[in-house]
Amino acid sequence: MKRLFWVGVGAGAGVYATHRVKRRVERFARAWSPEGVAARAVSTGVGAGQRLRLFASDVRTEMRAREEELREAVRMDQAPPELDGPRPRRVLRARYTIIDDDKDGH
Repeated sequence: MKRLFWVGVGAGAGVYATHRVKRRVERFARAWSPEGVAARAVSTGVGAGQRLRLFASDVRTEMRAREEELREAVRMDQAPPELDGPRPRRVLRARYTIIDDDKDGH
């Protein structure tokens, strides 16, 4: 009776393991079939396209902000403010250097 019990347990474990392996093999075969690969490529492409659009939008926004900063710097060069005392120093953020007005010919 004891042996029959363990034969049943072994057979049940074998059926269960076979069922699980079969499901994994089917899932793997479906994922790597031409349809599965195409579906994965399409979903990846859609996600990449959305990320690219968001990146382009961020670049345009920052480009406009930087252009306005540069235009403001040019306006300061064209019409410097008249102050009593030492002239203000301006910072060119593109080079991250501080330039004294009296040294750069203005």
